[in-house]
Amino acid sequence: MHRPSHVSSIGIALAAALLSGTGAALAGGHTGNAKPDFSAAPPAMPAGTELPMYKIPNIFPAAEAYYAPDDYHIIAQTQDPEAAKPEPGKVGGALTWIFTDDGKKSWRVNAKGNDACSYFFPDQKRIVWTSTKDNLDLPKGNWSDSNDYPTGAELYISDLDGSNIKRLTNNKYYEAEVSVSPKGDWIVFGRAIDGNMNLWRIRPDGTGEQQITFTEDWQPGAPFYMPDNETIMFRAWRRSEYGKIKPTPMTVFTIKADGTDLKQRTFDRSMNWAPYPGPDGRHYVFVRMDEGSNWEVHLGDLTGAPSKRLTFNPGFDGLPSLSKNGKKMLFARSATGRANLSTFVMDVSSLNLGPENYKGIPETPVPPDAMIVTDFNSGARTAAR
Repeated sequence: MHRPSHVSSIGIALAAALLSGTGAALAGGHTGNAKPDFSAAPPAMPAGTELPMYKIPNIFPAAEAYYAPDDYHIIAQTQDPEAAKPEPGKVGGALTWIFTDDGKKSWRVNAKGNDACSYFFPDQKRIVWTSTKDNLDLPKGNWSDSNDYPTGAELYISDLDGSNIKRLTNNKYYEAEVSVSPKGDWIVFGRAIDGNMNLWRIRPDGTGEQQITFTEDWQPGAPFYMPDNETIMFRAWRRSEYGKIKPTPMTVFTIKADGTDLKQRTFDRSMNWAPYPGPDGRHYVFVRMDEGSNWEVHLGDLTGAPSKRLTFNPGFDGLPSLSKNGKKMLFARSATGRANLSTFVMDVSSLNLGPENYKGIPETPVPPDAMIVTDFNSGARTAAR
């Protein structure tokens, strides 16, 4: 869902778009005996060195994968033949699965409709996920097209095995791009109304729903709480540029969960896509284009230090996220471009991203050649830099 317009087929289900047509069969949980092999790194581009990594075995195509608090279990949207089929030429066909990062265990959470983003609660007893399971009569839409998002994509909470389901939202809007605060007291998500995307939050019991951003041209999404349980990192692009400039320029922002203190964090016209904050509160992983149209994962620094490129692959690398201890990074990779997507684990323990290094959320200095955003329009609550 966290979709760049440079590739119209890639959206919150960039993942789903990349994975469609693989023909993988998913028919319930399965187990395997494979062990992580950090030596089995895929071929890298000549320039640059990648940290040790391995491809998660015994799982089917999955994307937008996020670690549980135990840094072992993972939740993701997974291509599944039991999912409702998308209309021709559109993206869909995913359901929510949980699996371990050694590929030994996996199970389906939901078996109805189409699912998208999902996330663990910090108690690792509950999860939140997006689905159209109760709105199968509504247009299926296209998870990768912001002008055609599925109506009736709602938020649900359940136990890890999919039992004790509680529906959080009930409307005809599109709600997805969901995650949970570190304390588990808030859920943040994106809601699109008539094509206009904004960030919202809600309590796990369904109370306290509050709109965070009030944008018009800008389309904020991919919100994730930072370690202070108050600051949210997200990316946004302008609707007026969507599909007209390639790759679509994207900016990383932070904002307080009550809608105050909006801060611009990147200052160029690059595609700064899919940012995910590290547990140290300073760094984040994100995606940008290198060597023309080559999607690569980078490590960003809120103090303004230069980003560090983490992947060197002539295919696609994207949708990164970090484990809670800051030692492992999940990302999606394809050596052949936008097909045959696989989930990889990279050992980033040498980067010192763990919570033991948290010293607060730093300010980001404005560089001399900065492209300053002045039209985000989050109302009177927008803080001036």
